[in-house]
Amino acid sequence: VMQYFGFEDDEPNAVLTIMAATAGTEPNSSHTFMLDARTGEALETPSANGGFMLTMLRLHVDMFAGLPGKLLLAFMGILFVVAIVSGTVLYLPFMRRLKFATVRQDKSTRLRWLDLHNLIGVVTLTWALVVGVTGVISACADLIIAAWRNDSLSAMVAPYRDAPPLTQLAPATRLLDIAKDVAPGMQPDFIAFPGTRFSSEHHYAVFMKGSTHLTSHLLTPVLIDASTLQVTAVAERPWYMDAMGMSQPLHFGDYGGMPMQILWATLDVLIIIVLGSGVYLWVVRRKAARPVLEKAESAA
Repeated sequence: VMQYFGFEDDEPNAVLTIMAATAGTEPNSSHTFMLDARTGEALETPSANGGFMLTMLRLHVDMFAGLPGKLLLAFMGILFVVAIVSGTVLYLPFMRRLKFATVRQDKSTRLRWLDLHNLIGVVTLTWALVVGVTGVISACADLIIAAWRNDSLSAMVAPYRDAPPLTQLAPATRLLDIAKDVAPGMQPDFIAFPGTRFSSEHHYAVFMKGSTHLTSHLLTPVLIDASTLQVTAVAERPWYMDAMGMSQPLHFGDYGGMPMQILWATLDVLIIIVLGSGVYLWVVRRKAARPVLEKAESAA
């Protein structure tokens, strides 16, 4: 069955369809197809349903562990932010002894790596904080969506709580026109079909977005009765859904197209160097401290 029907900004002549065995099938078990909007022919989507890039995405998003994996990554993100803040506090007195960007080439390997660690860390400080905080928010997406369903969506579909199950859906051909009429100045992003987690058992949900870079990530759902095609609600966005909508593209560098993604990839490499050098400095320091501890223990 059809779960979602959406549009891809990078492919103006294509549409995305997500299908699964049932409307309520969880996302990782669904199948994504891209169709030519002009001819209806299927287009290749090599990374949508498998392959290296999807594997990397799953590792980054939930480590193939579902919600527990996402919560673990959220906890690790919090630790990452704490490490950045504590590292900044430790670096402040260090700055008073050396000029900014000083790398002491005449010192030991450990001190050179310490200087590089501090330099790269302070240069990427703001970016790392942004990515860390937005990563925590993104990792909690399932909880945020569940809160939205239990709060806003539940209130909007309350009149249908005791309604009998639908036996037939009205055609979806007019949904976009209906949504545009009640949300002027906005553009459709995707349609959630009845029974999915972004709609109800009795509604189509057309998610509309703004036309600017910022508002294009803030979605407003228009609920349409799936049997009569009457608009039943145009929802106000709760703040936590806005936070999630803005954090995910910022976390992945999707705001500025390819130049932003290249910048994000470069900064990622720098952060990996910071993390690797931090581990190296910790190991070296422990090795240096071990003889002192052993000597103290033997003296005692």
